[in-house]
Amino acid sequence: MTTPGLLIGAARSGSGKTTLALGLMRALTRRGLRVGAVKCGPDYIDPAFHAAATGRDSLNLDSWAMAPGWIAELASAASQGADIIVAEGAMGLFDGAPGGAAGVGASADIAALLGWPILLAHDVSGQAQTAAAVIRGLATYDSRVSVAGVVLNRIGSERHRRLVAAGVQEAGLPVLGSLPRDERVGLPERHLGLIQAGETSDIDNRLNGLADFIEAHVDVLRIAAVAGSTLQPVRPRAEICQPPAQRIAVARDDAFSFFYPHLARAWRAAGAEISFFSPLADECPPEQCDLVWLPGGYPELHAGRLAHARNFLSGLKAFAQTRPVHGECGGYMALGQVLIDAQGVAHEMAGLLDLETSFQNRKLHLGYRRARLLADHPLGLKGRIFRGHEFHYATILKESGEPFAQARDAYSDRDSPAGLRRRLVSGSFFHLIG
Repeated sequence: MTTPGLLIGAARSGSGKTTLALGLMRALTRRGLRVGAVKCGPDYIDPAFHAAATGRDSLNLDSWAMAPGWIAELASAASQGADIIVAEGAMGLFDGAPGGAAGVGASADIAALLGWPILLAHDVSGQAQTAAAVIRGLATYDSRVSVAGVVLNRIGSERHRRLVAAGVQEAGLPVLGSLPRDERVGLPERHLGLIQAGETSDIDNRLNGLADFIEAHVDVLRIAAVAGSTLQPVRPRAEICQPPAQRIAVARDDAFSFFYPHLARAWRAAGAEISFFSPLADECPPEQCDLVWLPGGYPELHAGRLAHARNFLSGLKAFAQTRPVHGECGGYMALGQVLIDAQGVAHEMAGLLDLETSFQNRKLHLGYRRARLLADHPLGLKGRIFRGHEFHYATILKESGEPFAQARDAYSDRDSPAGLRRRLVSGSFFHLIG
């Protein structure tokens, strides 16, 4: 695999990685290049914007949840038919958690495994020459990775730019662009991050605007030239999550959109068929399917519509009498008795699990999870271990019954009950990665 790639990293979240990544992806695509997009870490929203910017699916690579062989296999998939791979990092470049399958979940792990040079997006607001010290620290902290250049973000003036750039160049790193402060540049956000790509009005014009902004202030061709050839680690093929059924009905709309493309690829490669349906359009699960998968998303924003989607709810209940139904996070909440929205209004859900959840009093739940099945399940036999993550603000008012799994976070050595299981219906707040 020789497709060149680069990874956009930063010292911390909020440094401008997404702005730079999306603008660069669209700018390169407009120049006629076929761009393979990658997102580091457990993220559903950014990859959908990548796909909108490039016209190709974006894949997640996660060194905490994925073994090296699977990372290499997915990188190979991202490179197929591509002229260049642009990977967007997560959080700070070296941020992660212990006990991972191929690393700590840091973006730096992905760059090291695949040989991708790093392009740093550095927020210089409140800094001048000190920025060079921070950037030099990032460039020399880990000998496994190489920083190829820097794009300075939130420059306040031409004088500010000269002061910062001089220090960075003295530190031996090229400045490949300088983005001025401009509050008009960006995308709308909500409590789990950006508004979803499918919900963003005039998304094509917005992406072209980001590309125009990047083109005006960044040396796009020079950045493309520093991309390095993607390495193929010599590793045994990873054990990839097997499909839970032959014919899988997956809910997909604005309420249930958090479904990883890499899972779809793996399941299809193993011979499974995936059919999508929309609960918000009051569609029943396809009758010919063997299992229903309700992904996460934003059911709390559409709880009223879901409560009145009688065809969907009755069809789901009928399906669950004879075939398995599984829900993740938002899908788990939809399987419960009641979902209370941010305004305190209670909405009746499917009632297939003894669960009540609320968004009226929000509390962040975030982190990697290692889960073990407590009984045989379509996902695997009793005792099967899975890796994934949890990210939601919902609070549990009632959760009663047989647990779906035992789970722990990356910083714990103790398992706790996770989710619920009743006959053929199961779910939890845990998002499966692999």
